[in-house]
Amino acid sequence: MGWLLVIWGVNKIVNVEHSVAVANHYYFGFLAMEAALPIAGIFQVLIGLLVVIGLARRWVYPIQLLFNGGSLVAVLPSVIDPWGWIFEGSNVFFYPSLIIFASAILLIVFRDQDQLAWDARRQARRNRRKTWTASRCSH
Repeated sequence: MGWLLVIWGVNKIVNVEHSVAVANHYYFGFLAMEAALPIAGIFQVLIGLLVVIGLARRWVYPIQLLFNGGSLVAVLPSVIDPWGWIFEGSNVFFYPSLIIFASAILLIVFRDQDQLAWDARRQARRNRRKTWTASRCSH
């Protein structure tokens, strides 16, 4: 999930012309300014990397959900009608946006069960130290 944000963010940084075209076509021109896209791309790469390593999940997972939700809304006709039977211009390749959005929700819902995330491992180490210190002090 995070790598997808990294890829989208890098595209905003290195392929500004394409990103402007995407913003104009799918996002009603939101952030279609050449100067704004690289800044947005850097922010998106940062959020994506934090998702990948599992740091600051309480804040970055909802931000990721907003990014993915915005993308889902932008391509909603393709999600509803992937083969273009009802909506002209639909594209079956955008259908996975729904799955990506659902995955972002699941990351939030099951955040506390993720023991491999960096911040979860740090918290587990702190808890072990507190337990060890408390057990030594009680003897």
